[in-house]
Amino acid sequence: MSDMITADLVDLDLSAGTKEAAARALAERMVALGRVTDLEGFLADVAAREAQMPTGLDGGIGIPHCRSAHVTEPTLAFGRSAAGIDFGAPDGPADLIFLIAAPAGADDAHLTILSSLARQLMNSEFTDALRSAGDAVTAAALIRGDEKSAPAKGEAAAAAATAGAEGASQDTAAAPAAASAGTAAATTDPGPEADGRPFRIVAVTSCPTGIAHTYMAAESLENAGREAGVELVVETQGSAGFTRLAPEVIAAADGVIFAHDVPVREKERFAGKPTVDVGVKAGINRPADLIGEVRAKAARGEATSGSAPATPVERAGEAGEGYGTKLRKWLMSGVSYMVPFVAAGGLLIALGFAIGGYEIKSAPSVLNHFVWTQSDSWAALMFQIGAVAFGFLVPVLAGYIAYGMADRPGLVPGFVGGMIASTINAGFLGGLVAGLLAGGVVMAIQKINIPAVLRGIMPVVVIPLISSAVVGFLMFVVVGKPIASAQKGMTDWLNGLSGSNAILLGALLGLMMCFDLGGPVNKVAYTFATAGIAVSNPSDSAMKIMAAVMAAGMVPPLAMALATTVRGKLFTETERENGKAAWVLGASFISEGAIPFAAADPLRVIPSAMVGGAITGSLSMAFGATLRAPHGGIFVVPLIGNPFLYLIAIAVGVCVTTALVVLLKGLRKPAQQTPAGGSAAGPAAAAKEAKQPVAA
Repeated sequence: MSDMITADLVDLDLSAGTKEAAARALAERMVALGRVTDLEGFLADVAAREAQMPTGLDGGIGIPHCRSAHVTEPTLAFGRSAAGIDFGAPDGPADLIFLIAAPAGADDAHLTILSSLARQLMNSEFTDALRSAGDAVTAAALIRGDEKSAPAKGEAAAAAATAGAEGASQDTAAAPAAASAGTAAATTDPGPEADGRPFRIVAVTSCPTGIAHTYMAAESLENAGREAGVELVVETQGSAGFTRLAPEVIAAADGVIFAHDVPVREKERFAGKPTVDVGVKAGINRPADLIGEVRAKAARGEATSGSAPATPVERAGEAGEGYGTKLRKWLMSGVSYMVPFVAAGGLLIALGFAIGGYEIKSAPSVLNHFVWTQSDSWAALMFQIGAVAFGFLVPVLAGYIAYGMADRPGLVPGFVGGMIASTINAGFLGGLVAGLLAGGVVMAIQKINIPAVLRGIMPVVVIPLISSAVVGFLMFVVVGKPIASAQKGMTDWLNGLSGSNAILLGALLGLMMCFDLGGPVNKVAYTFATAGIAVSNPSDSAMKIMAAVMAAGMVPPLAMALATTVRGKLFTETERENGKAAWVLGASFISEGAIPFAAADPLRVIPSAMVGGAITGSLSMAFGATLRAPHGGIFVVPLIGNPFLYLIAIAVGVCVTTALVVLLKGLRKPAQQTPAGGSAAGPAAAAKEAKQPVAA
């Protein structure tokens, strides 16, 4: 780790008051050493990772980290805060902050080193030594391993941690055996088996980036296993791949623990075992409880059935994560799989209309009539392919909502329920309900304790048969007609929108599109719009809504690009470079192009963008602009109704947002007293810059 952290990357008097300011202060040190090429881009990646799951851990530790294209080499920066910084840990603020920066293509050796550090953080002697380090050189040496935190126990723990991390990251076959031997040596209590052998557990840990939490959870579980007197072997599914546990080790296990925030790979290997399924931070914070839970399940004979022993719906998740949060994740899972069908089908249909006119929808099938030299034949071909793609929308939505709830067993009843929703004209609402019903039915079936002899046919025969029959009955006989009526009512309401009501709806959708720049709120507005045009003959109101949504979504990146052009002195050099790319991103309807600016200065950028987006959405509705394509930005302007007024609506919103951003940043500048082109991220960062200038 000698090349990953030096004394220049250590701040023992970190004065930042927030996790964002702490990440910026440490990242600035990386920039100064040439380890990070784009400060704002890197911080946006850190913020995106933090949004997935807080990186605070019990014991006063914060580990913000990410893989980023803006990192030139794996780097670790360390800060020590006297006041403490809130990173979302259950036990309070963190005083030890580690910022881990990994390149997008980091190799296995570098990730092995990072995973070794993550495991060391579970050693209290190591963290105590860091808290008492008197200077940056000593702290850096401790982290590198040049100085030992403890003469005996600490060395043993660090050696074991390094061995475990190397085994996980370098795909060596010896890792499971080594871990098993280590835990077996510490076994003292007899297990439930008649031969007196210890209780055996296999575990899988994984996190979104596979750098830190994955290995910290593994270390925590292994330590708790030794203390509990059980044999516990962990498979870490990190960024550098994973070493599969030997089939005989899994077969001999009495229980399974999944501590993960991304899907477990090859999950079917663990079928038929008592299983505890939680988030990765639960594996770090309460490993003893998890071991107790899996032993209790085994004692009660609660073995899971089917090819997917523990589905996402059964996960306890992190503390405070309720069914409302889970419901949002399930719905967004379905939407994320549906959107590509919307984009492909919608653009093909729009191109068909552009070439052949709206009467092309009445053209005969190209299967029987296609002339290579006629443009109408090509227009009909595009329209008919797009219509087929659109036909998948509701089934795909329902199928993947069920998949998000119940894994692969949910796909068949989900698709069946979604197709029924399309058949009975229940539309988008029917797809939502069908997906939730399918996932819930499969979940209920999987909770039934099935005899071992029947488990082999459950995933391919029993679950698809029973769940499809139940979902089909509910959709056809019970809920289908009311949902179809509700869908028709919503469609009629949209068709009846006019005047001030339409303008207010456009403003609301504009606010939503600019609130989180590609996040859940943005996706809700976008999905609402695409659902309206996801038919072969959408209403005029639905096409107006689609136009308003796309126009508003283009405003934030275009406005940031314009602001960096007209008042470049208010922005850092990195932001000015990002502004050049934002022109293209905004023109292409990629709202995420404004994220680097929003991450650096959210209180000024996001409200300004929301005002401009609301104005653009309302103007688009007032001008009566229509859009048949669900994406494309300026590249589909020829497919827009009233294109000139549509572009005026976008221009007005961009100018308003630009003016607000420039005004707000101009008011801030004298208070910060930052030089032109310097960072402007608050008092803490300004103070930091005085000590550690950032190289341009």
